[in-house]
Amino acid sequence: MSQTSLKQKKKNETGPRYSKDSLEADKSRKDSEKSGVRLSTQGSQELTLPKTDSRGYLVRNQWSRTSRSPSTRAPSVDESRSKNTSLKPPSSSTTSRTSSTSPSHQESPKPLSAQPSPPTPTIALDSRSSTTPEVQLQTGSRRSTKMAENSDAWSPGLGREIRESRDSRESRDSRDSRDTHQREYPRTPPTEWKSYAQRRALYPSQLDQDCMSDLVRQREEEEDEDDAYWASVRTLYEKTPSSSRPRPPKPKHAITIAVSSRALFNMVDGRKIYKEEGLEKYMEYQLSNENVVLAPGPAFRFVKALQHVNARLRELYPDEQDLFDIVLMTNNHAQVGVRLINSVNHYGLLIDRFCLTGGKSPIGYLKAYLTNLYLSADSEKVQEAIQEGIASATMFDGAKDMAYCDTQLRVAFDGDAVLFSDESDHITKEHGLDKFFQHEALFENKPLAQGPLKGFLEDLGRLQKKFYAKDERLCCPIRTYLVTARSAASSGARVLKTLRRWGLEIDEALFLAGAPKGPILVKIRPHIFFDDHMFHIEGAQKFGTITAHVPYGINQKENN
Repeated sequence: MSQTSLKQKKKNETGPRYSKDSLEADKSRKDSEKSGVRLSTQGSQELTLPKTDSRGYLVRNQWSRTSRSPSTRAPSVDESRSKNTSLKPPSSSTTSRTSSTSPSHQESPKPLSAQPSPPTPTIALDSRSSTTPEVQLQTGSRRSTKMAENSDAWSPGLGREIRESRDSRESRDSRDSRDTHQREYPRTPPTEWKSYAQRRALYPSQLDQDCMSDLVRQREEEEDEDDAYWASVRTLYEKTPSSSRPRPPKPKHAITIAVSSRALFNMVDGRKIYKEEGLEKYMEYQLSNENVVLAPGPAFRFVKALQHVNARLRELYPDEQDLFDIVLMTNNHAQVGVRLINSVNHYGLLIDRFCLTGGKSPIGYLKAYLTNLYLSADSEKVQEAIQEGIASATMFDGAKDMAYCDTQLRVAFDGDAVLFSDESDHITKEHGLDKFFQHEALFENKPLAQGPLKGFLEDLGRLQKKFYAKDERLCCPIRTYLVTARSAASSGARVLKTLRRWGLEIDEALFLAGAPKGPILVKIRPHIFFDDHMFHIEGAQKFGTITAHVPYGINQKENN
């Protein structure tokens, strides 16, 4: 057989083989385009076969964003012809770049010959991936060529390629798992989070529905009860006559009168239990009788008269702050305060400030309350207040059946050691009554030194002038008295001139020249009478006068 016939026979044998492969590739491409079939490899994501022409060339460089490797199509005839002649082994940088899984690196390699050819797909080094035998063969030939050219550079690049491929596969698998979980169990954004009750209402069970219905019914019943209660309260308020309670004046402007609980109320029974049975029994007695109203004490009528003066001042001066302010000052325990509050409200006393010291002496609080006058039934506490420089007096009760004026505050003062100093008592005690008269006539134009209650008389005079300014002198609700044992002819002039020098007015001055004061006090019927001598106090008590003993100077030493 000739050489020409051998070439023709080989050509005839080769042609049908290549044409059969081309037909199979075209058939596979057309089927994938019609049915939209995606090739899937084990351990990798799905990818779509690229479009090729009749010769196997790519029509457009089309890559899937989610694919890890390019399309693995069957090689064409031209690719098979140029595989061993035109292609050169890629460099290490090209191999590393084409093995990356990032979409930005998945670009088709440029043809290395003048003859156009489709891009050579780069296959990830995964033993589980499924590829065609020709692609694997081509990859193997490239690796052999690369290793033959530069084995030292190939080994690190190959290890890095394997590590990058494994890391990218693990991160991709984790991302795919997270995406799948989010698709199956979508998370509610934080701005749309709902409470347990709201979420339970979306998927309620029969038990939840029963519970919710019970809760709704219970809430509706409670709302109905509240509405009925407030409706009854509103009706009660509408029927109750309005009784506005005046607000107490500010302490810096007020005339503060501190009164002890035993001076304001009669607490003799409780005092007896305290002395005989102790503090615990006393507390038990007060708690068990906290709804029992206490009887009025010696300072009760005086406090009522102070409130009447305040009412008259508010009629003339609605915004007046220069008023009497009553403070209940006691060393009782706070639990006893309930009974005191009930008694104060029962009698309509306007006492808003309390001081309950729980067994401690309240004297330390007098200055804190800006006290002008302190009245107590305990002479020891009065002594402490006098030593602190606060005008104080011990209260003694008078006759229960004596009628007191309800429309006028009447306050009677002794002269020496009360309004004035006690120098006259010193002279009388040391040199006798005659020397006293000579001394007063000699110093008639010299004002007497002030006594402990001079400031309280000034407060009363300041309020009187407010009524005088409104032409209320004859109807003034305050009236003051000077009841003294001095003689008017021999020593009365110095007293009146001293009051005039002080700018004070006294409504009535009664000079008794040593006569008993009781009968005069019965005529006056003062709400309180201040004196420094106990025998004058005792004499006034016999006539039913409410008295207040003022310990001062020599008389304080005698009483002790």
